[in-house]
Amino acid sequence: MKQKDYLDIIPEQYTGNETEAGAAVEFNDNNDAVIFYDEAKKRLLNVNKWHELAGLISAGFQVVDKNGKETNRGVQKGDYIKVDIPGPGSKAGDGYDWVMAEELKEVSDSNIQSIGFRVRPIANPLGDKKSIAHFYDDSATSNFIVTREGKKVTTRIIDRNIKPNDDTQSLTDKIRDTAIGISAIAGFSKIQWQNLANGLVKSEE
Repeated sequence: MKQKDYLDIIPEQYTGNETEAGAAVEFNDNNDAVIFYDEAKKRLLNVNKWHELAGLISAGFQVVDKNGKETNRGVQKGDYIKVDIPGPGSKAGDGYDWVMAEELKEVSDSNIQSIGFRVRPIANPLGDKKSIAHFYDDSATSNFIVTREGKKVTTRIIDRNIKPNDDTQSLTDKIRDTAIGISAIAGFSKIQWQNLANGLVKSEE
């Protein structure tokens, strides 16, 4: 049984492929779960540190504000995220893949707490903005959610409507995006997101 989307931020699946990764940890009482939820929430929003949670083969992530300036704060709605994946970078993205955090929500009551955000591929906000600067097209979204239900803290990372990007001016990028998009759909993103999901809810030793 899938966990409920308390935030209502996950789009319906209507084209291409979808993937989902998740992890959970359960505590002896609600208070411990509340304390850990706050920690998992900080990890979720601290996108710049995701590579430390996901491991060495992970992409690197950098939050960029609406003015195009790199920032070390937690991600906010409307921010850009610059992604440095292993392998060749996007020409349209000046060597990076780009997404925007188009939605961020949080709900909280005595027994349920949930926070999450949705990102979508975009054109390079610092470039000519003619082509989507990502190996997926802009129908795709990635959705990152941490939820506490009573004593249990769960994370879910859901990619929906994922297809390789063919909307690019550059033949080199078109070949790259198709190759990387297909390999990502085939499993790389699933592995990376599973590693990140595990890191988001990993208890401190």
